[in-house]
Amino acid sequence: MTSPTFARPQIAGRSFNINELADGIRAGKRALLARGITLVESTNPRHQEAASALLQELLADTGGAHRIGITGVPGVGKSTTIDQFGINLIEAGHRVAVLAVDPTSTRSGGSILGDKTRMNRLALQEHAFVRPSPTSGTLGGVARKTRETMALAEAAGFDIVIVETVGVGQSEVTVADMVDIFLVLLLPGGGDELQGIKKGIIEIADILAINKADGENRDRAERSAAEYRTALHLLTPTHATWQPPVLTISGLANEGLDKLWEQISEHRDRLTAEGAFEERRREQAVRWMHDMLNDALKSLLTGNPSIRTALHEAEQAVRSGHQAPSAAVIDLMKLVRDQHGVEEDASGTPTSPSPKTENTQ
Repeated sequence: MTSPTFARPQIAGRSFNINELADGIRAGKRALLARGITLVESTNPRHQEAASALLQELLADTGGAHRIGITGVPGVGKSTTIDQFGINLIEAGHRVAVLAVDPTSTRSGGSILGDKTRMNRLALQEHAFVRPSPTSGTLGGVARKTRETMALAEAAGFDIVIVETVGVGQSEVTVADMVDIFLVLLLPGGGDELQGIKKGIIEIADILAINKADGENRDRAERSAAEYRTALHLLTPTHATWQPPVLTISGLANEGLDKLWEQISEHRDRLTAEGAFEERRREQAVRWMHDMLNDALKSLLTGNPSIRTALHEAEQAVRSGHQAPSAAVIDLMKLVRDQHGVEEDASGTPTSPSPKTENTQ
């Protein structure tokens, strides 16, 4: 079957047929997987349409991986731990993809794409794939690009997909909503660490792991773990039958990572037996659709010249204090409704336009 014309995107100066690109990704060809990811990360409207066709073509090949989210404060040793953890999984027969959600500079627009050097051993493994994922400074960028990249990695045969996030903040909540299990790495230190980390991140964690629990840090790590276990009893767990365990590990010394994998596997087995695992996946897919719909609607509206001009004027009015944000939104939505012929009832609720009737006399 011949692919539609929009499905022959130019990537790095070369034209690719979507069916050929999909076949190459299914075959596990890393170069074509990288090109597919470049396609889904592009903001070019033609590329986005082609990326949608690629994802639809590969839909039946996605969903088979165990999706693991990992976060932690800077300096906690995420990359070192993932590097060793990934090698352990490969030695056990798995294929591992690591997607590192990368902070994009809000000033320069550049990204810190250093994950291949921070995970240098894992990146050299034949059955590993390490890919930084720039966020473009938006949470929507995290959600859309990381989800699509994750789907392509699954289609390429990677059965473990690890999503690493930097720092502890709102993006972690977004990532937790697209993975099967969410791991928070912590430093030995107990009380100070407990005060410094956001409660909301602990509440969405499925596993807590005190890293760098080696040498002189062992006792401190055990004390920290005990404090976190006590604190977790005061929080509502993410699932009724799963109380997040608190482990002590050392990514550098490769200690405790086998226990970590056992807990990750037990979490999946338990949720699968209850039917909660697949239900979580289905809910995530629906939220993914809504997130992308919101992005598409915003792009559609801001692409309209008159709305874009009105939006700019509204921003200036709000910035200068001459208009309240709520009033600006009402004016902008009225303009949108007028342009698209959307009528309202007496309560202000949008309704469908009245059908036009022809005069037959």
